[in-house]
Amino acid sequence: MKQNHYGRLGAVLSADLINLSETDAASIQNLLEAHEIRRPEVVDADVEGFRRWRDQLARAFRSGDSAEQCSAVNDLLVEATIRPWVSTHDGLQPHLHFVPDSADVLSRVKAVTAGGLAFVLCWEGGARLGRCMRSECSRAYVDTSRNGRRRYCTARCGNTEAVMRHRSRHSGPKP
Repeated sequence: MKQNHYGRLGAVLSADLINLSETDAASIQNLLEAHEIRRPEVVDADVEGFRRWRDQLARAFRSGDSAEQCSAVNDLLVEATIRPWVSTHDGLQPHLHFVPDSADVLSRVKAVTAGGLAFVLCWEGGARLGRCMRSECSRAYVDTSRNGRRRYCTARCGNTEAVMRHRSRHSGPKP
């Protein structure tokens, strides 16, 4: 998958936020730290905003219909109030930011996730944003594979599904 770090970061953070099992301040902050979000401090007052945003992000992963995904991502972009500019913080090469670095953590996460999903949708197509096809799982994922044919959130889910299919084919009555 050909993408810059910023686009991939935002899209993968979106999927991980959707999949987050605990949505308390500590869990959200740990996720943001794992994704190297600058100043990731989350307080209890932020949690409901993150929950609402997570629910809005989920819409972009619901269908492979590009018109619906475009609509979902456009709604996210409007909500995130993105205004791009170039930054060189921490000695880094010039790169894009979508909100001021001084913005609160929820605003920065909204901007990076909406922008990341827009990059993935425009550069790679909506099929890169998916939900696990294993019947007992519906985790969101971003397909970063070279061929773009991923259908499961993890190799484990894919293997579990393959074993279930194999067993169902071979579990008939024995002669």
